[in-house]
Amino acid sequence: MLLIRPVLDLVRSLPVLVGALVLGSGNNWQWIGLAFTALTIATGISHCLTSRYRVSATQVEWRTGLLLRKQRAVPRDRIRTVDVVSEPKHRLFSLAAVRIGTGRHSQGKGPGKDELVLDAVTRQEAQRLRILLLHRKTVPADVVAPPEQLVAAVDRKWLRYAPFTLSGIAVVGAMLGTVYHFAHELNLDPVRYGPLRELADRVTQEPVWLTVVTAAIGLLLLVSVLSVGGYVLSFWNFRLTREPGGTLHIRRGLITTRSVSIEEDRLRGVELKEPLPLRMAGGAKCVAVAAGLREGKGADKGGGLLLPPAPLGRAQEVAGEVLGEDVAGAVLVRHPRQALNRRITRALTSVLVPAAALFLLAWAGALPDWPWQLVLVLVPLAVLVGWDRYRTLGHALAGRYLVTRSGSLARTTVAVRRDGLTGIVVERSWFQRRAGLVTVVAPIAAGRGRYHVVDVGESAGLALADATVPGLLTPFLVTAKRAE
Repeated sequence: MLLIRPVLDLVRSLPVLVGALVLGSGNNWQWIGLAFTALTIATGISHCLTSRYRVSATQVEWRTGLLLRKQRAVPRDRIRTVDVVSEPKHRLFSLAAVRIGTGRHSQGKGPGKDELVLDAVTRQEAQRLRILLLHRKTVPADVVAPPEQLVAAVDRKWLRYAPFTLSGIAVVGAMLGTVYHFAHELNLDPVRYGPLRELADRVTQEPVWLTVVTAAIGLLLLVSVLSVGGYVLSFWNFRLTREPGGTLHIRRGLITTRSVSIEEDRLRGVELKEPLPLRMAGGAKCVAVAAGLREGKGADKGGGLLLPPAPLGRAQEVAGEVLGEDVAGAVLVRHPRQALNRRITRALTSVLVPAAALFLLAWAGALPDWPWQLVLVLVPLAVLVGWDRYRTLGHALAGRYLVTRSGSLARTTVAVRRDGLTGIVVERSWFQRRAGLVTVVAPIAAGRGRYHVVDVGESAGLALADATVPGLLTPFLVTAKRAE
């Protein structure tokens, strides 16, 4: 790291250094820039030289710093995750970074205040720390990885699902945004120069429909290629294994490798995610519902991914093997027809309200007529989406798990352990009361924290809530029956 850290610090200081040398020529600003860069590099070197850590019986301690001393400690009984990450800078010297988390995450991009990072330890030491902190076992320095049972491994045939993840759209958007930003700052119009100028001239001579079709095909090809590349970089050599003692171990990555461990005692369920493009291709991905793992947009990066985009049947098999029960084979109960009416009504409202607003603007002369007419074309699509959202609704009790499914554009099927719920909630809005529907909410200290059984019949919903956590609602149901 004494070779790598100065180079990284120099790269981070390049904007300040270049600005000082270019804009500060002839005054003292260039010396200030050089001094700032030298101080940054010296601080990085001192960080490498003074970093120390130890594992005591009660906590993990880390300290660093020469002039400004930093010290952090994490209680061992609060450790929830131990991730081993090897970036290219680490892999060059067979090193790794050990991220010790307590299940809490900050809102920023960096590690949370309860996360401890031991950067640049040997791979063997990283493996020893992972076993020591997760399994609570004292292991020698020359530790050998325990035997593992293979649960799932990536198949090269699954690359066909990569374009349907549409992950390349984010890359294309970032590239276009970066180019636009620099062009705007430099007051440049890229269309006026080089090949882009020739392309723009050719586009203006072609029919509009041909230009749109060509651009759409080109964008689709570019997104597909980038999505496949992202799939390979993220999920190369993906392996999900089970270690003795009940720990799931996940390894993946091509350039940056990552190793994540999830104790099965903290596993509260799994979630099958099927975004519409991936669902149309017959694929899905499996994500763990466990304490200490990041949720939302960072769920995949947070280490909870049990299976990358793969065939739906394989994702269901992995979910059943991880949970020990065939939750995917459970027969889901259909919701009443009133739920269909609510979904179609909502879908039509999302189209008709903007169409009405555009019609009023056109009637007032502020807009032409074609905008509101174009929006009305979406009415059949809205009805189709509403019907599909109803068709995917369902719930079931499968052994120890509550299974619920919902969504259309992003369909999710989640199974959560009933004995891990912190209670049960029955909600209903004014519109639900008129339709005789309720929403049963299952709160749990893992994953998103709340999972919903949406728009189920009132009697069926109360029965489901009572059966999910037996005895919790019984006194209230008996009281209501007596009151009647």
